[in-house]
Amino acid sequence: MSNIKFFSEEQIPLEMHKVRIVQKLELPTVERRFEAITEAGNNTFLLKNRDIFLDMLTDSGVNAMSDRQQAAMLIADDSYAGSETFIRLENKLREIFGMKFFLPTHQGRACENIISQVLVKAGSIVPMNYHFTTTKSHINLNGGQVEEIINDSCFEIKSNNPFKGNMDIDKLEKLIKKHGSDKIAFVRMEAGTNLIGGQPFSLENLSEVRKVCDKYGILLVLDASLLSDNLYFIKTREEKCKSMSIREITSKLASLCDIIYFSGRKLGCARGGGICTKNEDVFIKMRELVPLYEGFLTYGGMSVREMEALTIGLEETMDENIINQGPQFISFMVNELDKKGVPVVTPAGGLGCHIDAMEFVEHIPQQEYPAGALAVALYIASGIRGMERGTLSEQRNPDGSEVFSNMELLRLAMPRRVFTLSQVKYAVDRILWLYENRKLIEGLKFTDEPKILRFFFGRLKPVSNWQENLVKKFKEDFGDSL
Repeated sequence: MSNIKFFSEEQIPLEMHKVRIVQKLELPTVERRFEAITEAGNNTFLLKNRDIFLDMLTDSGVNAMSDRQQAAMLIADDSYAGSETFIRLENKLREIFGMKFFLPTHQGRACENIISQVLVKAGSIVPMNYHFTTTKSHINLNGGQVEEIINDSCFEIKSNNPFKGNMDIDKLEKLIKKHGSDKIAFVRMEAGTNLIGGQPFSLENLSEVRKVCDKYGILLVLDASLLSDNLYFIKTREEKCKSMSIREITSKLASLCDIIYFSGRKLGCARGGGICTKNEDVFIKMRELVPLYEGFLTYGGMSVREMEALTIGLEETMDENIINQGPQFISFMVNELDKKGVPVVTPAGGLGCHIDAMEFVEHIPQQEYPAGALAVALYIASGIRGMERGTLSEQRNPDGSEVFSNMELLRLAMPRRVFTLSQVKYAVDRILWLYENRKLIEGLKFTDEPKILRFFFGRLKPVSNWQENLVKKFKEDFGDSL
């Protein structure tokens, strides 16, 4: 998306691509949507795709591939070991990140498993700019503890802070001095903090974190799964980087890190993942776990066809006119909702549009999962599947008490190059209707609650018959319209 002005002065993003393959969508009736979410235990993860109109659950593994990625899959070298496909991917990662060593995995959480097993031990502490669900679980399973060292402003829903994902340097130093550097397994930075609205960190902040790590002899690990969005924000929001190319920013950012891991399902728009490092000792320790958990060292659980697509996708990530489509569509959606008074996280981040359920349904107490209830309500009202990012995504304390999330967000992901502007406008329209009728929405409670990652496959029920009332109101206002 280039900087193109419209004569009409309308502020809309213009796609810098054309669509060559389409997939038919169906919009079920509101009655069927109510039935479907009930069958799914009021968990949007358990909905069947046949019952979904716009799938905004995630951007993981559902981004549209380019024509060049599709074409590259035809030349894959399908060898168990020593594949030329692996060599092409390894060379591309060395070119982009400048790191000598690369280990392939089947996706990002596999990287987290291996890194945690090698670097985390009982009593370890991992400071980070914010946790991600699977990251925290892997660290905890290996006896470690997560400490979120982030500026307090990151929890401000409405803000003009361009880098709410920055780590608080003073807090980081105090934490290290309190526990001792030997207790710090590593410092983790997440590009585009997923659970607080896809908010980026600045290159300047990463440089400051690097200085602290050097001072105390601590490894700096980057989760680069959402790197493409973070690169776009650094390029457009950080004054010192506006004259730099995306490739130059990437190179500088990578030079500050000891380990970079990523999910190819997000970065590169293909299914896979990997760990890059400049530290040979760490590489050797991690290398032993790849054949054990993933596959041989030159495929690591990935399809070679996906590896070829990932190689091209990583190169396309260096093109600003490719990576800016997601952030600009998200910004459009956020701005449209914000103008109408709907509480959304600002400034618009990466990954998706994030609605503040704490304000949207302020009458629902946190123990009744307001963001989860809002996700259910939006599905009933629209056929749109979003993801709860709040207390439901947390894990109970050992004593059974709830861990209340800092934020209650409904995330509406924007997979890259998937949705049209009219579909985004439809989502905005149904959210506005739901906001007008928000008092009809009430909470949820568990009927089947797994102990780990409960948000993936737990089942809930409404605390009242509020869903029937929502359906009735929809029929009154929209009649026979879907």
